[in-house]
This record gives sequence, structure tokens and C-alpha cells, in this order.
Amino acid sequence: MTIGGLIFPGIDQADFTGPFEVLSRLPGAEFAVVGKDLQPVHDAKGLILTPTHDFASAPLPDIFLVPGGSGVNQVMEDEESLAFIRQQTSAASITLSVCTGALVLGAAGLLKGRRATTHWAAKQFLPDLGAIPQDSRVVVDLPFVFAAGVTSGIDAALQVAALAAGEDVARQIQLYIEYAPAPPFSGGTPETSPSAVMQAVNTTLKPIVNERAAIVSRLRQTLFPHD
Repeated sequence: MTIGGLIFPGIDQADFTGPFEVLSRLPGAEFAVVGKDLQPVHDAKGLILTPTHDFASAPLPDIFLVPGGSGVNQVMEDEESLAFIRQQTSAASITLSVCTGALVLGAAGLLKGRRATTHWAAKQFLPDLGAIPQDSRVVVDLPFVFAAGVTSGIDAALQVAALAAGEDVARQIQLYIEYAPAPPFSGGTPETSPSAVMQAVNTTLKPIVNERAAIVSRLRQTLFPHD
């Protein structure tokens, strides 16, 4: 089983490494870490990830992973990256989008009429990219599986593992990695977080969200010029 995972500058590494932890344990899995070139990339907080393949040498995958992060703002208007994503998703039996990776798939024109989710601060952009937003941590609309924000990528990857290799295998992986979340605080969603926490996070995200809004507006005109 060949799995391809896209990395790019400014990704949220957990969008990638969480699903990697699950999918790389599938029986017979070979995981290709794919970058635009072979240069190491820094995630949004500086962690360095190194591709094993560039776009030219990447294998056609059975499963394809598209993470999110602040760096999607650049990828969404990079036609070389979007063309590669279209190629990989057309070959894959399952494409897993994590967090704002959904916006990249939308920019590639792959979300029209699909049920999808993404990070709560980006869900507002899904309709302009053709998607039908869902209030769910994981959304399955095959051949796509969508995860909401960051850590939900582990939940979605376990769902992909079950689809690809059966529920027993997925449960074995879940046990191996001891995935049984028990966070120390209530919260983690807009609905369950205190208003002061929500305000602080919104303030932090505002520059990225504003830039993203302008990008999505441009993309909408290109993707759906007659709407």
C-alpha cells in the first residue's frame, strides 16, 4: 500500500504527523513524504520536515494526505502544487484532508458538491470553494475523508485505516498508539471554550484569516465565474 503525504512550508506538523503515526502502521504501508522539491521545510512553529520525494518522483498513491496550516495560503494559489494535488487525488482510492487542507482541495477544484469539514476558523470559506460544510469532527464523502482541526486528523486517519484495511486493523493501531484522549480542560471547540479564550485565539488568527478571505474571493471568481 502506497501512501503519499504532502508537506509544504508553514504546515501544522500535527496535521501531518498525527495521520502519519496511524497510516504508516497499515500492513505493507510505504509512506512517501512529498515536497515540491527535496529541500527541508519548516512547519508553522519551526519544526523541520524533510521530503523523501519531490513532485517529479512521487509515486501514485493508494492513500493521499493533504495537511493544513498557515502555509496553505500560498499553496492555494500555486498552480504547480494544485496540478500535483489533482494528479495524486485522481490516482488515490482515498484522499485524507486535515484541517485547512480542505481549502487546498477546494482551490484545486475538488470540493464542488462535496460534504466537508475543516478547522472551525476556516469553515466559513468552504461554500465559496463549492463544498457543503458539515459540523462534524470527521466527514466521509468518498473518495475523500475530511478532518476538522489539527488533532482530529488522528480520528480521521483511524477511519481511513478502517476503510483501507478493516476495523480490526484500525483498532489494533489505535491500541498500539494508546489513542484514548482525556484532555485536562473542557473546551477545544468554539462551543465549549470560554469567551475570553475564544477572543484571544480569534485575535491571533485574524491576520491569517483576513489574508485567506482575499485568496478565497479570488479563487471563487476563477472556479465559479458564472455564479
